[in-house]
Amino acid sequence: MTEKVTTLYEAIGGDPAVRALTHRFYELMDKLPEASNVRAVHPPSLHGSEEKFYEYMSGYLGGPPLYTDKRGHPRLRSRHFVAEIGPVERDEWLLCFRRALDETISSQALRDLIWAPVERLAYHMQNRE
Repeated sequence: MTEKVTTLYEAIGGDPAVRALTHRFYELMDKLPEASNVRAVHPPSLHGSEEKFYEYMSGYLGGPPLYTDKRGHPRLRSRHFVAEIGPVERDEWLLCFRRALDETISSQALRDLIWAPVERLAYHMQNRE
């Protein structure tokens, strides 16, 4: 007997949900005054960043491994070393992600499952005090 495993990707609604989450995340980063420091470490256009984040989150949540198929191993920390990420930038990033998550994923239980490892990852990405 085989048991079907449901991934977070499937549970939140697949590609449309991941697209909505990542789009809202960058929309908030671009518009919220309280995200100005994290916005400043990104290029003028957020389109490329949004697309890479969408690809990464797709695989991260158990969907298609779009990021690794295109770019190889994420090596997130080393790829982000070009940006100074301190506590302020980290917290602003988390603010945008939390709001986007709350606005786009209806299930509190699923939001909780996504939030905890993402929050740990944000702390790991910090590269200055």
